[in-house]
Amino acid sequence: MKRFAPFIFIFILLVSGCGSSKKQLQKGNYDAAVQKAVKQLRKDPSDVKQIDILDQAYRIANDQDNEKVRLLKMEGKPNNWDEIYLIYKTLNDRQALVRTVTPLNSNGRSISYPQVDYIPDMVNAKRKAADYYFGNGNELMKSGIKESNRQAYAEFIRAKEYVGDYEGIDNKILDAKNQGMSRVFVSIQNSSVLKFPKEFEDDLLTLDFPRLNSEWVEYYTQNLNGNTQYDYFVNVNIKNVEVSPDQSLQTDSVIKRDIEDGFTYVLDKKGNVMRDSLGNDIKMKKFKTVQCALVQTAQSKACRIDGDVEVISINPNKTLTKDPIGAQSNFENISSRALGDTQALNTKQLGRTKTAIVPFPTDVDMIVRCSESLKKAIGTAIQRDRRFIF
Repeated sequence: MKRFAPFIFIFILLVSGCGSSKKQLQKGNYDAAVQKAVKQLRKDPSDVKQIDILDQAYRIANDQDNEKVRLLKMEGKPNNWDEIYLIYKTLNDRQALVRTVTPLNSNGRSISYPQVDYIPDMVNAKRKAADYYFGNGNELMKSGIKESNRQAYAEFIRAKEYVGDYEGIDNKILDAKNQGMSRVFVSIQNSSVLKFPKEFEDDLLTLDFPRLNSEWVEYYTQNLNGNTQYDYFVNVNIKNVEVSPDQSLQTDSVIKRDIEDGFTYVLDKKGNVMRDSLGNDIKMKKFKTVQCALVQTAQSKACRIDGDVEVISINPNKTLTKDPIGAQSNFENISSRALGDTQALNTKQLGRTKTAIVPFPTDVDMIVRCSESLKKAIGTAIQRDRRFIF
């Protein structure tokens, strides 16, 4: 272990030095260098090395930021004010951080920096940035394009965050949100020969639509009002419903079995009852063969529903995708009745005789039985088709 100690020590030094204030200064990461130097100076205010690093990094960072502000203002672009505000905020935060350790003394030299009031510049830049966002949002909404309305919504939100006192800003935000939203209407379109009960159709659409909703997409299964404009239609097309006829299959089988039927005494050659070593009469079991006819009736019925989930966009008007869906339900009942001596039957066979023939479910009942599996297929298809809706 001792022979590895020097290597471990060197490794620790290397790791700790990778993110040192000096390294950050050399890489040009001046804010990181300032932060690390301040952290060290809080522990040791007399660390000359860290004082020099802080002084260099702080001055260079401030010079670069002030130059950026000067150039951005010279460009005169309204959308520059957001960046100008952020730079002023950086200057203010950096100044506040350095003030926690200044003034400093380095080799008899006192190091401190003049206090600059950045607040008026920040307020001014914030207001002008908000003016730009508010005006740009209004321009974007003139296009009538959904994506532009969504961008306008973001612009109004930013303007409110910066200033918050524009007249009607909340209505602007709501209006942009409303015009930027994509609305999807989901409905059942049954073109099969069988008509569904309304309750059945309603149940098929009791899906977790809130989970499908996103910031800019909302799903509906009920029409809000006559003025609502939908951007997409999701049609659950039921094209084929097949219900098989009632089917009964009867099978007969005869079961034989030897069962115990009393006993007889074992006789010797003279016709006397034989006895064992304890003096007990020796007996021999008697068996008889019994039989029972088992009449088994198998009842069955099936329902199959097939269709597809179709996504249609309104602008432009076209079909985006079609996904096939299907579901099946089955009814089965097996009953038996015994004719003859039931002692011939085993436990399983005897248990079947306790099941009676039952009435067949109606066609509507069979369709309703499909609801859960059909609903699952619909939900899976709609979830998969979300990529076409935005």
